[in-house]
Amino acid sequence: MGRLITVATCSLNQWALDFEGNTQRIIESIRQAKAKGARLRVGPELEICGYTCQDHYLEQDTYIHSLEMLVRILSDESCYDILLDIGLPIQHRNVNYNCRVICLNGKILFIRPKMFLANDGNYREMRFFTPWMRPTEWEEYHLPPDLQELQGRTHVPFGDCVISTPDTCFGAETCEEMFVPDAPHTHMSLDGVEIMTNSSGSHFNLQKLDIRLKLISEATRKCGGIYLYANQQGCDGDRLYFDGCALILCNGRVLAQGSQFSLNDVEVITATIDIEEVRSYRSSISRRMQAAMSTRKYNRIQTDFELGPEADDLDLVIRPTIPHEPRYHGVEEEIALCAGAWLWDYLRRSGTAGYLVPLSGGIDSCATAIIVFSMCRLVIKAIEDGNEQVIADVKRIVPGKDVPTTPQALCHEIFHTVYMGMSKQSSADTRRRAKELAAEIGSYHLSFDIDPLFEAHKMQVQEVLGFEPKFKVEGGSETENLALQNIQARERMVHAYKYAQILPLARKRPGGGSLLVLGSANVGESLRGYMTKYDCSSADINPIGSIDKADLKRLIAWAKIHFEIPVLQEFLDAVPTAELEPITETYVQSDEADMGMTYDELTTFGRLRKVNKLGPYGMFQRLVHDWGCDRVKTEDDHAPMYEPAEIALKVKRFFHYYAINRHKMTTLTPSLHCNDYSPDDNRFDLRPFLYPLFWNNWSFKKIDEHLKKLEKARKATK
Repeated sequence: MGRLITVATCSLNQWALDFEGNTQRIIESIRQAKAKGARLRVGPELEICGYTCQDHYLEQDTYIHSLEMLVRILSDESCYDILLDIGLPIQHRNVNYNCRVICLNGKILFIRPKMFLANDGNYREMRFFTPWMRPTEWEEYHLPPDLQELQGRTHVPFGDCVISTPDTCFGAETCEEMFVPDAPHTHMSLDGVEIMTNSSGSHFNLQKLDIRLKLISEATRKCGGIYLYANQQGCDGDRLYFDGCALILCNGRVLAQGSQFSLNDVEVITATIDIEEVRSYRSSISRRMQAAMSTRKYNRIQTDFELGPEADDLDLVIRPTIPHEPRYHGVEEEIALCAGAWLWDYLRRSGTAGYLVPLSGGIDSCATAIIVFSMCRLVIKAIEDGNEQVIADVKRIVPGKDVPTTPQALCHEIFHTVYMGMSKQSSADTRRRAKELAAEIGSYHLSFDIDPLFEAHKMQVQEVLGFEPKFKVEGGSETENLALQNIQARERMVHAYKYAQILPLARKRPGGGSLLVLGSANVGESLRGYMTKYDCSSADINPIGSIDKADLKRLIAWAKIHFEIPVLQEFLDAVPTAELEPITETYVQSDEADMGMTYDELTTFGRLRKVNKLGPYGMFQRLVHDWGCDRVKTEDDHAPMYEPAEIALKVKRFFHYYAINRHKMTTLTPSLHCNDYSPDDNRFDLRPFLYPLFWNNWSFKKIDEHLKKLEKARKATK
């Protein structure tokens, strides 16, 4: 038996600028790690201030308060006798750095600045911080007075160093550094560092956990060693959900894995490892020659603190952790759990009385309602598990009542659904489906028609302009038809906010307050602009705003079984419709017919535009191969088959409507980020909102030119 060491990592539900609350959770995680026998604890990226502070990183307060909280942690003797890896922003020589502070028994051993910053997609770290661009180099950092007093000295090392203990050596990297080609853990491993810590603020994306696990597994399988991954968890104040899932791996195998979607504010995982397994693994592979030739040597900061147990005989009591296979959630479960947990954090931290959603009887608002119900299931499970923070939050949100014991009971208190119909446009089926779904999940449900107000708007137009607008099925023009649809859609938004404000008072809820209105526009509709600006898609937050129709259907099908709600099958079978035009014997409005493209095609356009970075011409060239009718289909090929001219028209139509509706993206309801092709204009998808008309654009002319060449070549081969 070799030398056994116990290490800990954690997921913390931090909140941007909640300095004292964040510090309390950090201290609690340290205490839990010690109680489990750990001698090293690593926490998430920028855990003291919270990750999503954005431009607050440009304010001096953020740096001052973060160091004040570090003093509080270092002064707390319950945090002694364990090596700590803590994240916070630090200014050094008037430059802002994203840092890890390695400390022990109230003293800072060294400060390690981040070397590779995340600066794409949702991340803007280069806006706030500067990377440390001098590998293996370090200099002295001048401590502020409070830390000087604790430290008993004026300076500590600042730079790319590692820690050497009597029994091992560990080094730190931060989030993005794991993803880059020249990852620091490779060079640290070649220089004999046996334990790597990674502190992350890694946001949730559908099926992203697989990427993380593969990277960490490959790193430790290739180099050997122990890897501790810590991550932020929950909604810390923005569109992102950080999905936790702390990890400990050794030599490519998972030893410990935290939960991915938890309502716990603090979750600590530990593993006990035989350090000799790392040495044996490394000495038996061909890396030995590379290690001997490596010229990147790290400054090793010495400490006499051992990571192994203090008494040798404890090696006879504790046992190494047995590796296991990683755990994954399916896409449907990820949506239900992630969006549910995000909504709970938003509700409990916003101080509001609950949620309201306009429930139409269609898939999108149904999915939103199911996600709220999933949130209630998570909360009830946490209550049953004795989660004191969740219980306290429920008592505060639903004051003066017993703590609910079922998801339906909780849903009835905090979730409100409103069906707003029109006698000519709304079908009896959608009204009934909405009512049955509300009954199944327990929401407080209202149902009424808005005909009188709609007719009042029409009457006013006639009185002011002397013109009576008509729907298309009544002989009206496209302009009249669209104007009348928009009146209804915007009227529903006004009603939603009216009832969101008045319902808590009408229900005699102690403390009053108002409800947050939930949007239910999916990612495809937002991308295409298939929505009325300032209609019922305009809301406070939108849990499905970056999820496509296909995944929403998968969620509903999964929930029908796992939540035991049979009526959900009717939502799956129904034709998607906005129900804004009169229903006749020969006509029922259809979303896909209105858009001129299917939802599956919209998903393809969205991915090619954002993820593959293709403009109109590039997208047409790609889709000629992917959708072309001349291709040989395989068993796994489910893509449509179109003539090149049809593909050209579809691509042009998509970019035309995308361009003319870009202004809608500037007012898009803030959405939970779940997909890499989200059109969120405010954080993720930075594009102009005034485009030249694509029909006369050079890129469309290039499509026409390429189409002529294709058709000429096809004729020549026939």
